[in-house]
Order: sequence, then structure tokens, then C-alpha cells
Amino acid sequence: MDDNMIRLGIGFATGRKNFRKVMNSYIYGWVESGIVNKLQEKVSLNLFVAYDVDYSHTQSTDYTNLRQEIVDAFDEIVFIGSKHIRNREFENIEEDLELKKDVKLVFGNGYAGKRNVILYEALKHKMDYLLFLDDDEYPVAVTKNNENCLWSGQYVLPIHLEHIVHSDITNGYHCGYISPIPDIQFNETLTEEDFGLFINTISNDILNWESIKKIMKNGGVTYADTQVLIKKEATEVKETNHCKFISGANLCINLTKPDRTFAFYNPPGARGEDTFLSTLLSDRVVTRIPCYTFHDGFSAYQHLLDGTLPIKLNSITANSDQIISRFYHACIGWIRYKPLLLYITNPSDYESIIEDMRKKLLYILPKLSNYFKKQEFMKILEELNKADKQVKKNYQQYLDTQKAWKNLTDKYHKDKINN
Repeated sequence: MDDNMIRLGIGFATGRKNFRKVMNSYIYGWVESGIVNKLQEKVSLNLFVAYDVDYSHTQSTDYTNLRQEIVDAFDEIVFIGSKHIRNREFENIEEDLELKKDVKLVFGNGYAGKRNVILYEALKHKMDYLLFLDDDEYPVAVTKNNENCLWSGQYVLPIHLEHIVHSDITNGYHCGYISPIPDIQFNETLTEEDFGLFINTISNDILNWESIKKIMKNGGVTYADTQVLIKKEATEVKETNHCKFISGANLCINLTKPDRTFAFYNPPGARGEDTFLSTLLSDRVVTRIPCYTFHDGFSAYQHLLDGTLPIKLNSITANSDQIISRFYHACIGWIRYKPLLLYITNPSDYESIIEDMRKKLLYILPKLSNYFKKQEFMKILEELNKADKQVKKNYQQYLDTQKAWKNLTDKYHKDKINN
């Protein structure tokens, strides 16, 4: 391969059949943008897919059976199934017992492990940059004019490529159904003050009641900022409470200096791998770039990829078991990782904050359970207590994961990456 060629990896950690359709839309956008003809250097596109057939009862061919025109768009395609991660796990590393422990730590823990195996393979194949995309996010932006939706296509790949050269990480914007919190009709059982107290208790610095209230007023929809679309200006992400907050998709990582990369981490049984990566970025250049993806959080708008653009987006109301369950599981996910986030970012006040959370949850959870007619909401306090008991162990695992990542990139890839 030409040494002057830019090597861009596209990474998907996926478990949905819709993956192929979503990926096609990004590649068609790349071709349509004409960016290849504008660049002095040639660009090599490469695909890395870590797939999970158990997530939604799929089979490997749901991911590997690609259209020939899509196959032809890539110079290299790497598929990584769960069995490959467990059984193959980098055979030549397995011979080293110390590195074998590192492999288990970095690649064996939930969603973060799938992202890490993509990151690792991208380094192994000498990518310059790696762009993570999600299988439920589409390269379109939606704004609102009076009561109607206005749609615009987004050149996600070219815009990342333009800005990642001078950044360690680039991260785009998100619109659509980002929040799993439904529109709620408050009453005596659950007042607005009660719900605001709950959201602020379980949330982080980005997800808070003030931001959620605005989304709820729009029926649960986040609309793109027209100024971002018009001005097309990139901005540096500032640090907030020891974090440079990023999202896990529409996210590009600069791999030209592997020693400046970090592994993803999430506590066992939890998510938050993007949030925990955010805690490591104090001395990294993180750039928010002017491109949107539409998050189809309820898988209700897959027809967008077929060219059907709705004039109005439906409100997400708490009127079905599916929506209430999605909200509940999101709450469980948040509460499972918040103790570790607090322990990392505010260790001196950790105990007092956790105790305050317990008191507030004791007050508010019965109200939520009665309102949604779902007693499982009471388990949120149990999950907080479990996460609190495990926080020191998880913190050590969080640190050890970064050490293990450094060992893998230093010891195993040193010659391959730097030569």
C-alpha cells in the first residue's frame, strides 16, 4: 500500500441486522461527497466489524454478506465475531502469560471489549484514523421549522477526516431520539419537581434535568442546531469536572501516535464506556466537529435510509411497556456506572454524595414505581448499593485496563506500528 495514502478505518460494534443498511448509507455519502477528488493524498477505506449474534438472534451472514459495490469500496474488511475473540484471541499473544491477562482484561468486558478489539485491529492493520459509527445512527440531521421537520444529509466521514489531522479525537453532534426519557404528564403521583430530583440524582454533568426538560418539551426529540449546520465551525471540547465528554459514535480516534490512545472501559454489567474514556482526556485535543447523526433510539425510523423523510417526528410518551422498559433499563445503566464516575472525578466527596443519593432515591423511587406501575424501579437503589460496594474494585480494574492496553500496544505492536 502507498505510504502516502491516508488509512481510514470504519468501526462498528453491532448486533443488529440493520448494520449493513446503515453502513451502506455512510459509504454512499462518502462517494457522493466527492472528497476523494479534492484531497491531494489518496484515502484507503477499511472496515472493522465486531458483531454479536446473540444480541438480537442474528447469524454471522447478517453482517458478512455485503453488496459487491460496498465490498469494492474497502481495501480491507475485518469481521470479528464473539467466538473469534474468545477462541482466537490473538494466538501469538496467548503464548505470553502476562499478556494473556492483559488480553482478557481489555477485550473481555462487555461493550467496551468490542470497541477495544476494533481499536486493536485498526492499529494492527496500520490505520491512521478510526471512525466509530453506530448501527442505529444515520448520516442525516433534522431541524424544525414551525411545525415541520427539515432534513439535510451529512458528510460524516469527510468532515471527520478534515479535522482529525490536528486532533487526538473528533466527535460530531447527535440529533433525533438521543434520550430514552419519555414525555411525561406530571400529576400528584409524580410531580415535575419529583422527576427533576430523580434525573439529577442518577445523571452526570451532561445529562441533567435542565437539558432533559428541553428535550421533553419537544416530545423526546433533539433537533439539530441550525447555527452548527450553517456556520460549520469546529470547537474544542472543554473539560467539565475532570471530563472532556464525548459520545461513543460519530467519534474518530487519531491512531498516528498509538501511545496517545486509551482503551475503553465499562464496569461489569454496565455501559458508560464513552464516559470513562472522557475521564482520561485532560491533556488530549478533543474537537467537536460540525456534522450530525440521527439517533434512531427506538428503531422507528429505519425508512429514513430508504429516502422517506417524515414531516413530523412522533412524541415518545410513557404509554407502552416497551418505552417504559427502555427508560427503566437506561436508569439501571446510569446508576451502575455513576458511583465509579464519582469515585474518579470527585473522590473526596464520594461517600457523602452516595449517601445523599440513597436518601433521594428512597423518597422518589416509590413515586416512580406507582406512576409507571412498574415495581422494578425500586431495584435502582439495590443497583446503587451493589455498585458502591464494588467501586474500589472497579476503579482498580479501570486503571489496570489502561496499563494492559499500554502493554499490548508497547510489547506486541511496537515494531509493527512504528516501522
